[in-house]
Amino acid sequence: MENMTEKFADFCEQLRYEDLPHDVIKRTKLLILDTVGIIIRARHDAESTSSLVSAIEKLEMSNGSCQVFSDNKSYSPSAAALLNGTLAHSLDFDDTHAEASLHSSAPILAAALAAAEMNKSSGQQLITACVVGYEIQIRLGLAGGSSSHYKKGFHPTATCGIFGAAAAAGYLMGLTKEQYISAFGIALSQSAGSMQFLTDGAWTKRSHVGQAAQNGLSCAIMAAEGFKGPSKAFEGQWGYFHSYASGGDMEKAIDGLGKKFETLNLGVKPYPSCRYSHAAIDGIIELKNELGFSTAELDDIDIGLSETALNIIGYPLSDKQNPKSVVDGQFSMPFCAAVTVKSGGLKWDDYKNHLNDSDTLSLCNKIKVSPDKDAEECCPEYMSAKVKVVVKGKKYEKFVKIPKGEPENFMEDSEFISKFRSLTEPYLSNERIDQLTGSMLKLDQSNNINSIFEFSQIDR
Repeated sequence: MENMTEKFADFCEQLRYEDLPHDVIKRTKLLILDTVGIIIRARHDAESTSSLVSAIEKLEMSNGSCQVFSDNKSYSPSAAALLNGTLAHSLDFDDTHAEASLHSSAPILAAALAAAEMNKSSGQQLITACVVGYEIQIRLGLAGGSSSHYKKGFHPTATCGIFGAAAAAGYLMGLTKEQYISAFGIALSQSAGSMQFLTDGAWTKRSHVGQAAQNGLSCAIMAAEGFKGPSKAFEGQWGYFHSYASGGDMEKAIDGLGKKFETLNLGVKPYPSCRYSHAAIDGIIELKNELGFSTAELDDIDIGLSETALNIIGYPLSDKQNPKSVVDGQFSMPFCAAVTVKSGGLKWDDYKNHLNDSDTLSLCNKIKVSPDKDAEECCPEYMSAKVKVVVKGKKYEKFVKIPKGEPENFMEDSEFISKFRSLTEPYLSNERIDQLTGSMLKLDQSNNINSIFEFSQIDR
């Protein structure tokens, strides 16, 4: 078996900004912009935020040199990584990699930002660090196999995210190859994240990601200070691939490493819900636009999904038809479909407007889910879905192979800016939004990243 740990360490140590293709640089800046918008909104609107901030204060971690977006306090590096990472995932609106079935920017950017502040890094260094982290996390997810990983109850964004976070933070600290190997080895003992949150709408999915950022940062710092971790974190007898991923496919991890960038295969969400629901949302929107039906004219709706998707957003159906919380709604295909049927889409504010709406909840009970052969054939490369509706007794269907926001169906720059504006405008003036947008789209020209935090402070 190849020494994947060494290959990953070589890549992390050797990559330079000058090695990055232009499209990778541009994509990374857009991903950072997207993530920051989510963090700002979640800092004020996510129902889990206040308890997390209080816990950080109780732990005496709210007095330090690092910053959190749209927060006028200062935090320890560890707390900043935890908070930025958790906020980035708290709306379930952050970027995804379909085949690896994980989110990338939330754990990686959060760790990188804290390390960048600690080391007074430039925008170019931050961009490169994020790419390093993306590539490690995504490739680990690809090699591990998302379906088998889920079946074991693991949340791959978190279990893979800590390694990406350690890689990104380590890059900004200038880790050597041997230090990277130790950082990965230390991270192996902290790789965690259980899917049990699905059973009762718990907030732990959000904190998984923040903890991956926090722990990845700690692993990199420990390695930088000389702490030794096991040298075969991935391929060893009790390494990641044997403990977490049932052997894995090493070739997927190292294929084209440093030449082919999986960063370009990250998709961006137009809707704040589980990515597996997006193809169906797109299909409902298309059918509504084509047929112009009202809710009252809808007799029946059946959504065909892959097995992986059904186990996350479709089953048990009775629970999914009766969501009690935002998390329940984000992982309920019937709820996301019902809101889309009524509203023509799904926005963050729809959760507070629809979770207690009797008409929406009644509509949820009309919406069924079922296994679909075409969606299954597309999985895991694409998170596809088939929407079947009966309107005034007539049957119609729409198969969506590639949901909006995937690399082959990507969002325009203007759509990124529009999403960012919709997330931030309740708390920032137009002038402040323009300043913040401009600073991130020109991040590669910045000698110091601190300005992006300054522009995120509430001014309305």
